[in-house]
Amino acid sequence: MTSSQTGRYLVLLEDDSTIIGTREVTRLTGIRCANTADAAGAAPGELFSGAGGIVLHQLGIALIDADEEQFANLQRAAGETGPIAGIEAERRVFAIGEPTPPPEGEFTWGLQAVRADAAAATGAGVRVAVLDTGLDEQHPDFAGRDIVTGAFVEGQSAHDGHGHGTHVIGTACGPRTSQAGPGYGIAHEASIYAGKVLGDDGSGTDSGILSGVEWAISNGCSIVSMSLGSPTEPGAPYSEAFERVARRALERGTLIIAAAGNESQRSAGIIAPVGHPANCPSVMAVGAVDSQMQIADFSCGTVDEVGQVDLAAPGVDVYSSWPGAERYRKLSGTSMATPHVSGVAALHAQRSPDRARALWTRLTQSARRLPLPATDVGAGLVQAP
Repeated sequence: MTSSQTGRYLVLLEDDSTIIGTREVTRLTGIRCANTADAAGAAPGELFSGAGGIVLHQLGIALIDADEEQFANLQRAAGETGPIAGIEAERRVFAIGEPTPPPEGEFTWGLQAVRADAAAATGAGVRVAVLDTGLDEQHPDFAGRDIVTGAFVEGQSAHDGHGHGTHVIGTACGPRTSQAGPGYGIAHEASIYAGKVLGDDGSGTDSGILSGVEWAISNGCSIVSMSLGSPTEPGAPYSEAFERVARRALERGTLIIAAAGNESQRSAGIIAPVGHPANCPSVMAVGAVDSQMQIADFSCGTVDEVGQVDLAAPGVDVYSSWPGAERYRKLSGTSMATPHVSGVAALHAQRSPDRARALWTRLTQSARRLPLPATDVGAGLVQAP
């Protein structure tokens, strides 16, 4: 087991086979699995306390704590015809971003770059789920907003004790005008679903993320924004479990958008592959550009057949909300680019409330083409309607 793994496993169940698949997991391993259908909103750790595994019923995924023999039994079953489609190790994931000082101006450069400063759409009526470290609900810029919170980290509330979540929520759904500084939010009238899937230390697990995705789908969120991830190696396969979940989400009307990752050092000639889970074909992967419309030095890119960047967005020196007395901070990362795309997606969804696949198409077709390789920026710079 590597340090990026938890020691637990994700068991992918075939489509529409959750009940049969759960029984098969129990038959093969003797593990009794709790079901989120019976405990909506509970953190994975809470369900694990009384069972050896959990089943995310909306997604068709089981998370189990298996020994070598149990794992071998499930692996054999995954290679046969039946309700078990696959099994893979659960990963640890992390918030992506680094701090720098704050800016000045009427609007952040990011809002201007994506044309959100002049957009008539506001995101009203659109539900946006941001799965991260939570939200500082006491931040004055979010007073009076429609906010729903969910906690999927064992022993922690949805309050943001880290800062990363409040920052990315601010970009996606914060105010477009602010008395304390520049306007920094895109979908400023959207309903905010703040799901805490990363702890106050900025780290979490696949199971926490998947629990948050299921919560978002159950609550009818059109967009799930995930500024998080785990590094991958060139040529490594994407997670079939997350890919299947993302396809199921699209079918249910939910578009998942995720950060491509920060592992590149382009100034040194190093371009790292798109990280997990953004490298899944049915997850929209977002790269970062700076205010000069150049690819960010850290931004991961398309380096082989696995994982590609779909869109680019502002991700360097991005000003947004921050918890506590500091109130505001500037960060850099593909984490900061991702909520730009998620906020713009909410504006498009308000104007044309089509299904998620149509939303994906609108975002890519309306993007501003950049004189940069598509392997770095995909279709180009995301643009508000």
